[in-house]
Amino acid sequence: MSEQKPLILFTNDDGIESPGLWAAVKALDGLGELLVVAPREQQSGMGRSLPVTSEGRIYEREQRVNGSPITVYAVDGTPAQAVLHGVLELSPRLPALVVSGINYGENAGNGVTTSGTVGAALEGASLGIPALAISQQTAKDLHLTYADLDFSASGHFTRLFAEWLLDNRRLPDDVDVLKVDVPAGATPQTPWRITRLSRRRVYWPTRPERITLSDVGRLGYEYAADPSRAEPNSDIFAVLHEGVVSVTPLSLDITSRTDLFRLQQMIQGDYRYS
Repeated sequence: MSEQKPLILFTNDDGIESPGLWAAVKALDGLGELLVVAPREQQSGMGRSLPVTSEGRIYEREQRVNGSPITVYAVDGTPAQAVLHGVLELSPRLPALVVSGINYGENAGNGVTTSGTVGAALEGASLGIPALAISQQTAKDLHLTYADLDFSASGHFTRLFAEWLLDNRRLPDDVDVLKVDVPAGATPQTPWRITRLSRRRVYWPTRPERITLSDVGRLGYEYAADPSRAEPNSDIFAVLHEGVVSVTPLSLDITSRTDLFRLQQMIQGDYRYS
């Protein structure tokens, strides 16, 4: 009896039409059974949100992947909701891997909690599924577009780390997601390195421009970082300063690494600084 192929669930936060999503799907074609469940519309910045206002309507369509047709699904919802609909309604069995991306724009530093790409991967991980979130450094003015970018290097690294996750489904304790960020101009030969999440911020919010508070006033963001000042072992330093691929292990446990017993003593007033 032949062994069943692993089921791979693909999603993203840029929407079902994003070339980055299809670059990831094409890169993993042949590695397993492909299930694509992505937001119907652009959903960047949604994090791991599950808004009650999402209707969850699912639209089937046919898409050709490397010449072969597959049925794919567009969801009226966030990236995390797309993962849930995929697992709960559309998967014939529990997926062996969730792949989120390839995102337009790097997801590095302390802003990753706003990332729908990372949020979708975390949602998959919360269901006990190994997950990969992959992003490509992109000029800010292209973040919300479907610009014609070269995703070949990012596709290579998607395949590399997806294969590793499928072969090593029992990740080390406290590792739930691999967050991969590929620098602009990377090639398959670009080195990669394990990094930590930087405490720094890459993009800073900008104040809305409006006359009265009742006017439309959407928050914006701008690049405002000096990557050379980031922690040398961090994702920001690796991708934006050194130009290497960053691989950051993420955990669903976001508890501070502080000494919990000492913190309790401090709050109770039992601890005194010498």
